[in-house]
Amino acid sequence: MKYLLTLIIIIFLKSVSFGSYLLIPMDYEQKNHLKAYGLAYWALKGELEIHWLLNYRGGSFLIPNSKTVSNECVIRGINFQVISDAQSNSILSEISNPEVNQDAVKLEKAPRIAVYSPKGKQPWDDAVTLVLKYAEIPYDVVYDEEVYLDKLKDYDWLHLHHEDFTGQYGKFFAQFQNAAWYQNEVKENELMAKKLGFSKVSQMKLNTAKKIKEFVFSGGFLFAMCSATDSYDIALAAEGIDICESMFDHDPADKDALSKIDFSKSFAFENYKLSSNPYEYEYSSIDTYFTRRNFGLTQKTDVFSLFEFSAKWDPVPTMLCQNHTTSIQGFWGQTAAFDKRYIKKNVLIMGEAKAFGEARYIHGDHGKGTWTFYSGHDPEDYEHRVEEPPTDLSLHPNSPGYRLILNNILFPAAKKKKQKT
Repeated sequence: MKYLLTLIIIIFLKSVSFGSYLLIPMDYEQKNHLKAYGLAYWALKGELEIHWLLNYRGGSFLIPNSKTVSNECVIRGINFQVISDAQSNSILSEISNPEVNQDAVKLEKAPRIAVYSPKGKQPWDDAVTLVLKYAEIPYDVVYDEEVYLDKLKDYDWLHLHHEDFTGQYGKFFAQFQNAAWYQNEVKENELMAKKLGFSKVSQMKLNTAKKIKEFVFSGGFLFAMCSATDSYDIALAAEGIDICESMFDHDPADKDALSKIDFSKSFAFENYKLSSNPYEYEYSSIDTYFTRRNFGLTQKTDVFSLFEFSAKWDPVPTMLCQNHTTSIQGFWGQTAAFDKRYIKKNVLIMGEAKAFGEARYIHGDHGKGTWTFYSGHDPEDYEHRVEEPPTDLSLHPNSPGYRLILNNILFPAAKKKKQKT
């Protein structure tokens, strides 16, 4: 009898202490949302099976339990719950109910990540590289030469760092033409263009933009922020047209450039007006950088909302919008927001400030791949400026704005379940 009682106690303790799964909650009970994405990526690299529980407790993760995984959670400061087989089956059953707007998506393989960025130090940081480092997600840096040599085929996911694909160097000429970093950027780009056989930097950037478009068409996942969004789209639409004034490419721009632009060549925008003034810190009317000030926006009122999509019927935008809140603090950037009047009708708006006519987070398909544009520079630095220090993400481990970036990084892992929206 004593032996039987001991055996029952041992079995009970095992069932309590050694459940079959780890539930990584992503609601307000998670103390480090950003690190949790890194853990999911780490688990995928270890070929563990992961289920992303869409709309369940903020987009939680379900991972097979092991001492190694739970230890890693502790090391990274991530909240987790050990649950039994029966509990995990109950959660999955609850999620599968057709009347519940939730779903479980299996993540299959850690995506190979590249960041398109200059190799040298820039006078600004980049939100994506900051959060990749903080979440401990590995990535490679590529730039024009690697793209020219068709290295993109080695990757699944590509981020476009703060970049100007039109060849106008961010239109920083008026303010920074005498700055050493600006002059060095011009010199390095002109040398690279010559090395790759282009007579102008704008031609090299167009070649890069077109190869990135091919990358997406072939099944790649593209993510861009700030000025890399509209400048990329403008570069595609302005193929074969000189939109750069002489201080950028040593000869005048085409005065009839706007009438020659072909919006069908680009992903996201149409019918906008170009900014032809080389001294204006703006590419076109797509961006609301100047017009949004007319609304008297303050940091408190600058907020945008995420849309809610059907987890079972629209898994792609649902994955991209997973969060513990649907209200996101706005933030400035060279491209602060997208004027909704210039967004193509087939583009999916996932986040907007309706009162101001702005879209902040948009998505679309091209061929076998997808692209996502996210306006603004740094989700946790409201007005980040050139040469300011980078954000310390250890102070913002639950940032909903940064979560949107990390949703995009994990999204390709579920690409075999991707459906057209």
